[in-house]
Formats: sequence, C-alpha cells, structure tokens
Amino acid sequence: MKIAFLFAGQGSQAVGMGKDFYDKYDVVKNIYDQFPEIRDLCFNGPAEVLNQTEYAQKAMLLTSYSLAMLAKENNIIPEYVCGLSLGEYSALAFSNAWKLDDAIEIIKNRGKIMQNALPLGTTKMAAVIGMDREKILEIIKGVDGICEIANYNCTGQIVITGDNKGVDNAMPLLQEAGAKRVIPLNVSGAFHSSLLIPASKELRKVLDKFENKTPDYKVVYNVSGKEESKNLNDLLEKQICNSVYFEDTLKYLKDNGVDTFVEIGPGKTLSGFVRKTLTDVKSYAITDIESFEKTLSELK
Repeated sequence: MKIAFLFAGQGSQAVGMGKDFYDKYDVVKNIYDQFPEIRDLCFNGPAEVLNQTEYAQKAMLLTSYSLAMLAKENNIIPEYVCGLSLGEYSALAFSNAWKLDDAIEIIKNRGKIMQNALPLGTTKMAAVIGMDREKILEIIKGVDGICEIANYNCTGQIVITGDNKGVDNAMPLLQEAGAKRVIPLNVSGAFHSSLLIPASKELRKVLDKFENKTPDYKVVYNVSGKEESKNLNDLLEKQICNSVYFEDTLKYLKDNGVDTFVEIGPGKTLSGFVRKTLTDVKSYAITDIESFEKTLSELK
C-alpha cells in the first residue's frame, strides 16, 4: 500500500470544523491551542468572516495540519503529499518545509494579498463540466476579454478564470460547443489567472522572508502536476497566477504506485476528483471523527 495525502483547498471551510477532533484528541487540541484566534474562528465563526479569503486560508491550513498530524500519530503515513491551491501550503507545512508558525504567517499574508488583489465584482470564475481541456483552450483563446484555465480539477471538470468580460463571453460559447454545464462560482476574484501576476510578486516578498527546507515527504506541485526540484518560492510565486494541474497530479501519483488516497480537511471534494479520474485505487476523506475512525480501521 502506497499512500498520498490530498489537502483540501479553500471553499471547503465550515464553521465548527475540527471541533469534534479538538474535543477528543490531545494532538489536535495542542495544535489549535497555539493559535487561539484562528481556533475560535474555526469553531464559532461567524461564517461571513470565516469565508473571507483572508481568514479562510489560515483556518483551513490549521485544521488540515491538525488532522494530518492526528493521522500520522496513528501510523497513517503518506509517501506523497499534495494539495489543491491553498492545500499545497497545508501539505508543505505538514511536510516541515516551514515551521508551523511561519506557515501560518505566510498563509495569513497570502490570504490578504489574494483578497485585495482585484477590485471586487470585476472578475469571476466558472466550472466547465463535461468538456476536454483542448476544446476549452481552443474556445477561450478567441474570446474578447481575459479568460484562462484556473484548475484542471479532474476528468470532466475544469475551471475557467478571468475578467467579467472574458468569462461572460466564454460561457455561452462553451455551452454551444457541447459542455454539459457551465456554472459560475461564488468566489471573490479570478484566482489562478494572469491578473494575479502583481499579487504573485507581492507574495514572493513574503515567502523570501521565511526559511524553508526540503520537505519530509515527496510533494507533487500544482504548477506542473509532478514532483519538482526547482526553488520552492519560485514554484509558489508561480502557483498563485497559473493553472492548477490537479488531474495531472492524481495521474502522476497513480503512475508512481500510489493506490490509496486520503483527503485531509473539511469536505470530500478531492476524494470525489479521485473517483472521477482514477480506477483501481482506494480513496478516503478524513473530515470528521467517524470518517477518521473508518479510515484508520481500513488502513491498519
């Protein structure tokens, strides 16, 4: 059995996340108690604050890190780790690329930078269901306005990103060309687009303030969908304004012998991507105590 941990991305956060683990497991309690302000936001909300990018990112990282450390304490040990966008930082924090305090400080700044990067209401994202990437790229290349691919999530699900003009022009064209559905997403801006290049430069200044080291686990990166030997800060600077190759990541992991995928953090989005993309593998999601105990019993 070869295990990969998949760390959840922004959008999976929910008020109360981690509280059941906190009440039952000392390892989780001890981690949350180091950051009382984030802990209280995770457990009590309010949702309108927790869902703001600035706050959601640090809350998700702390929760995901705590659950991964609980899994590790119970001898669920990955060979590979990866995450979806924000989740990549959780994967790197768990892998000791940074000290936890530093990871929280970095992600706090990343959240602020992303939240303030684009004027509210001027950009958007949409999920395209049931169309292959080459066809989408061909269609969006010709639209008036900015429209790019943000996420290659899984087989049959790709997210486009850009300014309102570009995405609004692309959506009907994609439907006419055979997409099963094109769904506008409830996000605050065009993440993973070239519109965030200035934000990426700002993020780089933050990243360069903190020491990082070689991760303890093999990391598969968003920017390429494979392992990388490049400078970590180069990869993370690029990640914020480039496509996330998550489908490619999953295929790379399977090609390298991973047969067991464990999603870490609130929600079950990533384990859903595994089921849509891969066959002959097992997937689990550690989201609450029941799912954790089930995963534990099946993997021991």
